[in-house]
Amino acid sequence: MIRVLVWAKPAITRAGLEAIVQADARFEVAGVGSRTADLLSGLRQYTPDVVLLDVADKPIARLLPGFAEPAASPAFVILLEPPRRVEVLRALQAGVRAVLARDAHTHEITAALEAAHNGLTVFSPEILDVLLPNSMESAGDGDLPPGEPLSERESDVLALMAEGAGNKEIAARLHISEHTVKFHVSSILNKLGAATRTEAVTRGYKEGLILM
Repeated sequence: MIRVLVWAKPAITRAGLEAIVQADARFEVAGVGSRTADLLSGLRQYTPDVVLLDVADKPIARLLPGFAEPAASPAFVILLEPPRRVEVLRALQAGVRAVLARDAHTHEITAALEAAHNGLTVFSPEILDVLLPNSMESAGDGDLPPGEPLSERESDVLALMAEGAGNKEIAARLHISEHTVKFHVSSILNKLGAATRTEAVTRGYKEGLILM
């Protein structure tokens, strides 16, 4: 069972996220908090596998001062609004595994918790929009360096994308949910700097990520 530390300042948001975690048999609530000090103490006291963090309007730099950097730290899943590019990039640089919009559906949140626990990087579509090369928002000085390697599962998904498989077929062949497939596809597009699936496949072939 995956142990989740829930952190959110608004009480109603905190209660909602806690209920989402409790309702899924894959997870258990390791602890809850609403202050930055609670996040620090919760990491030490509860040793969670994943931290579900509602960022709201707080700057990433104030909430994640290196919490997610150590290799032994839990995976961080954050809910971010508004999804500004610079904040998303700062979150990724801090080691955050999943970035979702604050209005993400329950199934998106639970899928992200499981994916992040398994070492995957995932985004909701709204977040991906601000990371794509054709985003209207400027990249700024904090862009992440290109060339982050694909995970083993992302490589599997990319190979099936090259075969022309849609999300439903990929999910069936890899025995995962369609929502998880969407997260993988979003991560692949981001890592390859591609705006479309076709472009991702093309770059995959050029970089030797897909066997001919």
